[in-house]
Amino acid sequence: MGMQVFNNSAAFNVWTNYSSNTTMMQKAMNNLATGVKGAADDPSGIGISEKMRSQARNVAMARSNVDNSISLIQTADSWLQKMNDMLARMSELAIEANDGTKTAEDRANVQIEFSALQDEIKRVTSQSTAAAKYNGLYLFRGGNGIAVLTGDGVETGTIKVQVGSDTDQTVDLQLVDLQVTNTETIGTTVSYTYNSSNIATGSTRAAVTWSSVVDSSSMSVATDGSIGKISRAINFIANARARLGAQQNRLEQTKSALLSYEDNLRASESKIRDVDMAFETTQFSKYQILTQVGNSMLAQANQLPQQVLQLLG
Repeated sequence: MGMQVFNNSAAFNVWTNYSSNTTMMQKAMNNLATGVKGAADDPSGIGISEKMRSQARNVAMARSNVDNSISLIQTADSWLQKMNDMLARMSELAIEANDGTKTAEDRANVQIEFSALQDEIKRVTSQSTAAAKYNGLYLFRGGNGIAVLTGDGVETGTIKVQVGSDTDQTVDLQLVDLQVTNTETIGTTVSYTYNSSNIATGSTRAAVTWSSVVDSSSMSVATDGSIGKISRAINFIANARARLGAQQNRLEQTKSALLSYEDNLRASESKIRDVDMAFETTQFSKYQILTQVGNSMLAQANQLPQQVLQLLG
């Protein structure tokens, strides 16, 4: 091998390897600092992982929607429990008033509480001032709970909730109409006629509407059949609670499925995108040592042309 001073090929070769090792060390440092692979590390894998990451975020938001829906149902059920309590008390008062030992004044006093309970149910459920709300939605005015722009009403339909990560993955929440203006038939009462021998000779069925029970101008504690009517109202509320409970159970199952789905998506995305910290640490140590050695060899290679000076004396 000859001696050259114009081109130091040995130094250039060492510098090439040194630069490559420095690049690899910087890459390992970046991977360790971010914890994820870059686009150049796995181009096709990055594309797949980005779709998985977006899907996982969509699932997380859908799960948040489900949590909000469950909270709405729980809020409605709390109000329904209070209405159950008030109707039960009204039934007690109706039985108390149906007592021949009570004076007119006694029944008047019972009527005061009876009317107050009817008015409280009306306050909770009816008109734009209804107390039962969730995030501005009316819970017991039917429809989707959203007040219309004109008039004192709500929009028709149901509450549509996105519970999945893709298009049209929705469920409909149905709200019950408990306004004092609701004339829905909630059951029937039966009254019998008897002869002098106390044998039933006939019966009459009468429809019971929700408004007839909670409207103080329609029914008093002394109204014929008030006990039976209140019983039908209690059953009506119980049915509404059962339907809400069924919806909540469905949403709880949906939430559980979404949690499992999100967990699997994130695990799959992690296998593609996340850096193997143990491997990258090994790579960093490797290239760090090679860089230090290369730096030392580059200094030695730069000394080779000086050997020519020995020939010149």
